[in-house]
Amino acid sequence: MTDFTMTKDADGVAIITWDVPDRSMNVMSLQGFADLDALIDDALADDAVKGIVITSGKDSFAGGMDLNVIAKMKDDAGDDPVRGLFEGVMKMHGVLRKIELAGMDLKTQKGGKPIAAALPGTALGIGLELPLSTHRIFASINPKAKIGLPEIMVGIFPGAGGTTRLVRKMGAMAASPFLLEGKLCDPIRAKAAGIIDEVVADPLTAAREWVLNAKDADLVKPWDAKGYKMPGGAPYHPAGFMTFVGASAMVNGKTQGVYPAARALLSAVYEGALVPFDTALKIEARWFTNVLMNPSSGAMIRSLFINKEALEKGAVRPAEVSDQRVRQVGILGAGMMGAGIALVSAQAGIDVVLIDQKQEAADKGKAYVADYMDKGIAKKKASPESKEALLGRIHATTDYAALQGCDLIIEAVFEDPRIKAEVTRNVEKVIPEDCIFATNTSTLPITELAKASERPEQYIGIHFFSPVEKMLLVEIIKGKQTGDRAVAKALDFVRQIRKTPIVVNDARFFYANRCIIPYINEGMRMIAEGVSPALVENAARLVGMPLGPLQLVDETSIDLGAKIARATKAAMGDAYPDGAVDDVIFWMEGEGRLGRKAKAGFYAYDDKGKRQGLWSGIGAQYMLLDDQPDLIEVQHRLLFAQVLEAVRALEDGVLMDIREGDVGAILGWGFAPWSGGPFSWLDIIGAPYAAERCDQLQARFGDRFACPALLREMADKNQSFYTRFAAPAKAA
Repeated sequence: MTDFTMTKDADGVAIITWDVPDRSMNVMSLQGFADLDALIDDALADDAVKGIVITSGKDSFAGGMDLNVIAKMKDDAGDDPVRGLFEGVMKMHGVLRKIELAGMDLKTQKGGKPIAAALPGTALGIGLELPLSTHRIFASINPKAKIGLPEIMVGIFPGAGGTTRLVRKMGAMAASPFLLEGKLCDPIRAKAAGIIDEVVADPLTAAREWVLNAKDADLVKPWDAKGYKMPGGAPYHPAGFMTFVGASAMVNGKTQGVYPAARALLSAVYEGALVPFDTALKIEARWFTNVLMNPSSGAMIRSLFINKEALEKGAVRPAEVSDQRVRQVGILGAGMMGAGIALVSAQAGIDVVLIDQKQEAADKGKAYVADYMDKGIAKKKASPESKEALLGRIHATTDYAALQGCDLIIEAVFEDPRIKAEVTRNVEKVIPEDCIFATNTSTLPITELAKASERPEQYIGIHFFSPVEKMLLVEIIKGKQTGDRAVAKALDFVRQIRKTPIVVNDARFFYANRCIIPYINEGMRMIAEGVSPALVENAARLVGMPLGPLQLVDETSIDLGAKIARATKAAMGDAYPDGAVDDVIFWMEGEGRLGRKAKAGFYAYDDKGKRQGLWSGIGAQYMLLDDQPDLIEVQHRLLFAQVLEAVRALEDGVLMDIREGDVGAILGWGFAPWSGGPFSWLDIIGAPYAAERCDQLQARFGDRFACPALLREMADKNQSFYTRFAAPAKAA
């Protein structure tokens, strides 16, 4: 079986249908390109064929290139990977350019065969680059369909002509949101933007009719016509010059220079705009090859696509447990966290019982969902009918008896073991014996909390990140007695609500908080040492962290940090390592600067809570060093504080799969996405260098930077994490 098939009808229209076997959505492979190329040759050579329509045998057109193929292209490129990659990309360009020229005489621009694309639904990545090479694009009236080029989101850019064609079709300014931000839109908006040509009820029929009536002039792309001028102006045109100056500033402002794909894309656009179209394609291919050779792109593809998709499909799910999809979930606690869980559960079609101590509080939780839907309606992303249906799935009450039909309970009450224990005992009196009980906690050990349960094998931790409706990660925590069915239930629930799960074993702070707290603490340590707060914050952003440690602690609240510090110190006693951090955070707490919620923290805020810059009082309390440290040193302190804790979590058995470590780090707290995650970053810099750097940092700043035994062993053997801990083939 092949991914592409062709039929020819009596009117002379060849229909090429893309339908990848055993896949819900089409993805392009190298063999797929070869099959398409052969069919195009056949149709162009057949005198009986008057025109060609390329369509899909599925509800969608295509989801893009098979990123598993892209991830392997470098390895498969032979002894000279740069040449191999470039030649492979140019072969793709050759197929699409063949479609674009369609056999026409290049001098007279006549004699070609019209080729149209008929898109029944979503068309992403190569699924749009292929249609852009045809002469007219027809899309279905399908508001759920997404049209766009999202490659930048996984560390590459549209490298099969999409960058060059979209810029020449729309102009650099108009194309920038779709190329540099990966913006997706429905077919009607795609037509309005000038990406596609027609939105119709039956795209295949419309495309077929068009190719039968197309004239020679309809086949000539604007960039192949004489006198073509780029919309918005080329780089040497006054308007175009300002566009590229602005684009360069925007890219550097948003990426801080650490995402190679964005810089490469902008270079391909700028350089390509100065030369003829076919030369521009070569330039695009060279920059695309440059990105594929960069270890960042491979790490991002692996973590943000391959590993993320594997985890979402159940790579770590107990295989022997039957389907555990949730029918009805009971949520205890209707605060912001509980209300958010209720929202995403109802959106997934799950019936929800939302319980709080007072009816007023339960109703307020349900009102949170109503307010969320009202905002969606105002933005035309939801309808009054969908709001009514969603609210109809949520039953807000104070009566525990309403939980009798639930097969999953999620407790989201105050972070106090005594309160959680009381709620657990009360709920287990009314829920079915086979009901799974989950506690939403970010710090409290699951094994200890499970002692309040009569069925500890059915007790599990589910750590949501706030705000629930926006954060993609869910951390599932196994207590010492947690059984496989509880794990499967939690994983199936997370899949239902379209989040990405990681599963970890029970330990203080689990995985995410275990790694992010040292990052925050290292930032505060440097403040106490006299390092400039601006240097700390900007060093973090310049290495790819979305928030500096001081801004992050402001966002999460300083009093919460102080509470965690006191609880940790009480639990660890003399082994507690963060006294220097306490000096800073307790001082801030004493000053009443509790973070953004108090409109006063490490940053100053206006009356509306908008940041106004770092608070000047920090410098008055902690005098700045005359000689400030090197930028790289500050960045390494911030990064190593996190990655060494990730390695220790793996050593301790808290983390069981490095894929979960990398995906969880990026989605959970935004660990430098360009790196692919902490384990990918260590692979990029190499275990020998990482161990050497640990020794240097330990000598200067203390034992928290001591090289873990695992990393030391790997350095001695010159191993990488993704070779030593390679995932099973079936899960990759």
